[in-house]
Amino acid sequence: MQKHSLDALAREQIDKAGRSSAARAARTVVGGNERVLRQTLVALKAGADLDEHENPGEATLYVVRGRVKVSAGGDTWDARSGDLVEIPAARHAVHAVEDSAFLLTAVPRGRSDSH
Repeated sequence: MQKHSLDALAREQIDKAGRSSAARAARTVVGGNERVLRQTLVALKAGADLDEHENPGEATLYVVRGRVKVSAGGDTWDARSGDLVEIPAARHAVHAVEDSAFLLTAVPRGRSDSH
């Protein structure tokens, strides 16, 4: 068993995003190629975006720190620290309203029944 401090990881990744020309940083917390479930802590500086992209499978976004907007089609969801958003099964984007970090939990399509 491992224990992770999401608050500490959020601070670390927001700092790293501040030093990045892309204004974002990410670190896999749980999972990887050998696992079905993957949890990645993503940090975005205020104003930064994850441009519209395909949904890779079942996914949720838990805001650890800050405020983000998740959009898909014509719908937008505002999320702040402590909020959990189910990622729609459609192309979607994420915009950081303020310096933010979120935990993206995903099970890629085709992987859920492999274990």
